[in-house]
Amino acid sequence: MSKLVNRVREFRARDRLSQEELAKRIGASRQTIALIERGDYSPSVLLGLKIAEVFAVRVEDVFSIESE
Repeated sequence: MSKLVNRVREFRARDRLSQEELAKRIGASRQTIALIERGDYSPSVLLGLKIAEVFAVRVEDVFSIESE
């Protein structure tokens, strides 16, 4: 089975963004960002692309698939 892993928290720290600020920039809630960071929610492709755009990186730099 595969698992979606992400580096959202790492990129947020790099750019000194709060969960709330990132959420506002992509049109989501702070709770959604928290769920994504914990790995409890897999974002849509559109949301993933928006997150990558905010960080000015490729979506593959933020999200990847890990085999369990």
